[in-house]
Amino acid sequence: MSVQVLQEVYVNLIKKNVPAEESKKTITDYIQWNVIDNDVALLLEGIRLRERWQISFWDSLILAAAKYAKAGIIWSENFSTNQEYDGITVINPIAGKD
Repeated sequence: MSVQVLQEVYVNLIKKNVPAEESKKTITDYIQWNVIDNDVALLLEGIRLRERWQISFWDSLILAAAKYAKAGIIWSENFSTNQEYDGITVINPIAGKD
């Protein structure tokens, strides 16, 4: 999981009026996972992946973090479901089944 994803989770919890302490605890719990920091290398890889796959910059950073974490799957509603990016498959958890 990337720091960017944790930031997005936190913002969305606050937007949905989840109490601040509960939102903070949720993020603190997720920090126990393998968290990939945003750094210069991740930024440059994100730029490269954006150019290669023609996806949004923000999605390319998530993809770069998944690559660094050696993840095989990304769960996201933002990417094309079942799309594979260099061995990382995207699954949309809210998409209907075919």
